[in-house]
Amino acid sequence: MRMNQATFTILLGGNLVVTDRLRAQLEGCRFIAADSGMRHAQVLDVVPELWVGDFDSTDAALAARFPEVERKDFPPAKNETDGEIATAEAIGRGATRLIFVGALGGERSDHALQHLLYAISLAERGFDILLTSGEEEAVPLLKGEKTLDLPKRSLFSILGFSPLEGLDILGARYPLKDFSLPFGSSRTVSNVAEGPVTFHLREGRAMILARPHDFSGA
Repeated sequence: MRMNQATFTILLGGNLVVTDRLRAQLEGCRFIAADSGMRHAQVLDVVPELWVGDFDSTDAALAARFPEVERKDFPPAKNETDGEIATAEAIGRGATRLIFVGALGGERSDHALQHLLYAISLAERGFDILLTSGEEEAVPLLKGEKTLDLPKRSLFSILGFSPLEGLDILGARYPLKDFSLPFGSSRTVSNVAEGPVTFHLREGRAMILARPHDFSGA
């Protein structure tokens, strides 16, 4: 397997379902684990190059499985989450694309929401971002164009983190053209892909949430 030196996967502590689509997305990546996100390394059959965090949610059994992985310990009283620390390490090692595994769902809704906000801020800095739980994927949508290769009849939504102007949705059951979405509107929730879907946005910040294995809207 050829290593992609600029694509890093950050293993976070949220839910994960391993699918063929997920494995294909992670092929050739470099890996950094954030605290209990290391538990996903075993099911993905990968060995991260670095493990960071305060390790308050890592038990002794998990720590014993990966004695060869370099660790960087941080105090619990710190200004960043373990995931943000792991991301900074990846960027310092040359990352231009970041995949956050275990970023959606889990016990901490505050963490999941923060991951979405942080992903948008990273996209604004020019990084290519994907957040995934295996069952669900999230991709920032900023000014410009974005195309997602989604299976036909799979569900997706757009959540605006600001008012949206000039929104196009092409390749979906419910297309839009030059649409203005008020902040807080549910108009772009629960659309259905007809294959790859292309989005254009003139102004605003949003997140595309897709469920590539969910065909309940078909």
